[in-house]
Formats: sequence, structure tokens, C-alpha cells
Amino acid sequence: MNRHSRPGASTNPPTPNVSIHSYTYTGGLTWGVGERNPFAFASGAVRTRRVGSISEQLGEDLKSAMRAKDTVTLNTLRALKSAVKNAAIAKGGAGAELDEGEVVGIIRKQIKQREDSIEQYEKANRAELADQERAEIAVLENYLPAGLSADELAELVDGAVAEAGATTRADMGKVMKLLQERTAGRVDGKTLSQEVMKRLS
Repeated sequence: MNRHSRPGASTNPPTPNVSIHSYTYTGGLTWGVGERNPFAFASGAVRTRRVGSISEQLGEDLKSAMRAKDTVTLNTLRALKSAVKNAAIAKGGAGAELDEGEVVGIIRKQIKQREDSIEQYEKANRAELADQERAEIAVLENYLPAGLSADELAELVDGAVAEAGATTRADMGKVMKLLQERTAGRVDGKTLSQEVMKRLS
């Protein structure tokens, strides 16, 4: 069953590369060089954390997953690349690019889809399927940028509120625009809006 609108079996050719604006990849998890991620490579291959553009990272990890015959990682990353490609086409047609925040937004959306699936599988006592979703989430989380600390977030929000001259919730749009540019996917939109609302009457 195609649970997340994934490409076909692992023997299908990889999704072509999509141009993505480069940014520093630091990873949402803390696997050191040579450390084993218990989920990200189901085949037992070693998942190392590297720094580079997200498109470069995806390309390298797809190759590694193909060599390791790691279908969990392979299918998860192919689904991600397909989603990024479709979003880029929807944004501006062939050759369009996504910025880092948009790519991170797609990753978060795919994680949320799997979290919803886990809830449903657990209700149905399908532990094996819930575990597969968790494995796929672990793969995706490797491509999230490092999050902001509470102090860093507060400083950014205070600065944006002051710069926008915001005093009421009617000014929230101006503040959010500034913050979305500056956080670049490092915090989810719900948390961001909650922090802004705390500061506006």
C-alpha cells in the first residue's frame, strides 16, 4: 500500500536531482562520525553526519542506501526528493528552486504524516508498521537543521517585534515575515506564532 505517495519499489531509478538553495546542514540528530543510528540505515550500515548542502547530502545518502540495499532509507529519501521536486514545479515550473525553509517545511510535513500513521497503527495494534514509520522519521530527522534554544528564539522574536514596530496582533504578519526569513526552518511555525502572540496585545 502506498502510504505516503512514495515512488515504486527500490529497483526503480532514483528521482532526478532538484535544484535546492544551499545551506549548512548540521542535522537534527547527534550521530558522530562512525556512530550508528539505530533507525536511519535498517541494513546496519553506518550513518555518518556530514556538512554540506541538503541536495548533496540527499544524493550521497541515496547512493549509500542503494549500495547497502537499505530499502527503508532508499524509499524514504526517494519520497522526499519526489516531494521536493513536485513542490518546486508547483512553485515556478521546471527549473524552479526552493529555499531552505521550504525544503525543511516539506521534511517536517513528511514527518508529521508518519507521526499520524504511527498513531493509527498503534490503535490497530500493528506494531511492526508503527516501527517502520519510526524508522522513516529517523531518516528524515537527519536533514532538519539544528533547532533554536529558548534564549535564541526569544532574542530573535524580540528583535523582530522591535524592528517591525509591532504593538498589536494586527502587526503579527510583519513580524512573522521577518522571523520566517531569519529562522529558516529551525523552528516550527506554530511555536513561532505562539512566541510572537505572547508579545503582542
